[in-house]
Amino acid sequence: MIVVCLPTYNERENLESMVAALGEALPGDCVILVVDDSSPDGTGAIADRLASEREDVVVLHRPRKEGLGPAYLAGFRRALELGADLVFEMDCDFSHNPEDVPRLAAAAGEADLVLGSRYVRGGGTENWGLLRRLVSRCGSLYAQVLLGLPVRDLTGGFKCYRRAVLEEIDLDAIHSKGYAFQIETTYRTLRAGFRVVEVPITFADREVGGSKMSNAIVVEAIWKVPALRLAALLGRL
Repeated sequence: MIVVCLPTYNERENLESMVAALGEALPGDCVILVVDDSSPDGTGAIADRLASEREDVVVLHRPRKEGLGPAYLAGFRRALELGADLVFEMDCDFSHNPEDVPRLAAAAGEADLVLGSRYVRGGGTENWGLLRRLVSRCGSLYAQVLLGLPVRDLTGGFKCYRRAVLEEIDLDAIHSKGYAFQIETTYRTLRAGFRVVEVPITFADREVGGSKMSNAIVVEAIWKVPALRLAALLGRL
């Protein structure tokens, strides 16, 4: 069974259309897990209505906004409880194309973690300014070099995990909240001996709603990467 984790915070403009698009793209045995951090714009209420109308929608309400990492960790745990074989993480704002989900799921037949990658042949971005492209690309390169990893897109958030990965890596030890969460989960997956592959995707900037990017997210990634490397060298990871 496939479970797609959709973390939401003020996504009322996107949620219903994203759920509809995923419903069309996914096979019958799947669950769309909406993880809402008490969105003040009413996203949680929309999610509850969708769950009452559709058998493939499950809602997990969280008491407050704590960042992307904690939301995904809560979603991962719930997905495992639901019996997921494959667990996806993706954005709710259509930056990740729902039609790409089957491609990532198919790639999981040969890998333990599949990354939707902007930085392999065939991948790319749309509607990004120069500064954002530089920040994203340099962030991935920074992590790639410091951690000594062969992965080109370490900050992307379109990922498909096999169940065994989430059962093996220590979810309780992960405290990253932003881009660092994506880097850390991939690093822990590779450190545990699992196979990671990258599948090319095109990342399109959101058309409606506000970006969740902040300076704190960037700063966290800057210090977290060398901290992960040090922990690994000391045998603590």
